[in-house]
Amino acid sequence: MKKIGEASKKSWIKLAVYLVLYILFLIWVKSWMGVIVIPFIFDACITRIIRWDWWKQLKNRTLYSIMGWVDALVFALVAVYFVNLYLFQNYAIPSSSLEKSLLIGDHLYVSKVAYGPRKPMTPLTMPLTQNKFPGGGKSYFDKPQWPYERVKGFGRIKLNDIVVFNYPAGDTIVTADRWTSADFYGMIAYPEGKRHCREIDMDSLSLLEQRHVYDIYYQVGRKVIDQNEQEFGKVMTRPVDRRENYVKRCVGLPGQTLEIKDGIVYLDGVANKQPDAAQSNYQVTLTHAIPDKLRKELNLSFEGLPQQYNRPGTVIVPLTVSAAEKLAAAKEIAQEVKPVTFKEEWLFPLNKYKDWTVDNYGPVWIPAKGATVQLDLENLPFYERIIGVYEGNDLKVGEDGSIIINGQISDSYTFKMDYYWMMGDNRQNSADSRFWGYVPEDHIVGRPVFIWLSLDQDKKWGQKGKIRWDRQFRSVSRYN
Repeated sequence: MKKIGEASKKSWIKLAVYLVLYILFLIWVKSWMGVIVIPFIFDACITRIIRWDWWKQLKNRTLYSIMGWVDALVFALVAVYFVNLYLFQNYAIPSSSLEKSLLIGDHLYVSKVAYGPRKPMTPLTMPLTQNKFPGGGKSYFDKPQWPYERVKGFGRIKLNDIVVFNYPAGDTIVTADRWTSADFYGMIAYPEGKRHCREIDMDSLSLLEQRHVYDIYYQVGRKVIDQNEQEFGKVMTRPVDRRENYVKRCVGLPGQTLEIKDGIVYLDGVANKQPDAAQSNYQVTLTHAIPDKLRKELNLSFEGLPQQYNRPGTVIVPLTVSAAEKLAAAKEIAQEVKPVTFKEEWLFPLNKYKDWTVDNYGPVWIPAKGATVQLDLENLPFYERIIGVYEGNDLKVGEDGSIIINGQISDSYTFKMDYYWMMGDNRQNSADSRFWGYVPEDHIVGRPVFIWLSLDQDKKWGQKGKIRWDRQFRSVSRYN
């Protein structure tokens, strides 16, 4: 322990710098509980009552060395936790949903301050993990759970921004490996329920009867899942900030009405700009395999066209408009290149009977904070997950079709948060808002700023082109 008068000028300067930075941080995050840390900062710099470096007195050189590493590791983990929480984090593109804007193997610097970082919601978590350790096992504690708060950032989400967010439908998952990345509701529960029920003519039913059918599908699906643990694993839930991170393009802002016609997004009746690198599916009749040189010119990955399917015959290939034109011009290779789409049954909202496709979808209104909507059985499916799950109300539908919120019959609802509509640029090969709906503001993680590393997943280390040097340190905004 030192007396205050014994502290050097250097120690006082260090204390002043640390205190100024720390107080500015507390002002930014508006968390005055943090003042309890100030006496510890003072002690570490001036009085040294607490022996922070007690291990340096150890005479056992092995133990001294081990504690040196432990001390450095603890400091690094705390620093990484703080940086990842409030400043930025790395995100690697895992799928082709944003191709050909962002590619599989792109590693992104994701700014948390762009839209304002969230304060910790699930604070007890291991740094550098999202929800599990590399070898398996949960990497966070469910409790305590803190309410959603966001620190002021540099701006707000703009139309066509590429955004990283927590997967909204990831609140419930199953643990079997083959299903861990599947949408629990749209790919497992509802389809399994329908598969185990007899076919029903939905056209002949009223809205309330249709709703009862979808309720039965879900209940039967949950029962199938619960009774087949060997196939599906266990059902578990995740808090908002521990759900998987997704990256998509924001194509709809709060308060806008979105509709998709022939693959083009319309907002309030006006066509939104298509990304230059957007791609869709084409049916291609090959007379010869596409050579590597042309494949490279088309920017066609092995995920888009696996090597075993690159042979004479008909294949479905994701292409940009310019790539489709180039392939169609290669008459000696492709006999026919034409757009193709497939009908998906389980589109959002999952419990509403409709005749929509991924290319002809909507219209849907995107809720805005403070806006009030009139509720009825026709539009309830669009908003019930918001009301019951994202905003934490008790929502029920009575036998007579009445809508009951927190025990009261209601014909309207006022939204507590803003919501966004996210889609991939690989329009027919993207699991996005067309399948699971709106992204709440409390799920927003940050904005990718630049690509700091890009690795071609189709090439091995040592092969030319493994590192895509032409994409290194490219700004993500150029793809907006």
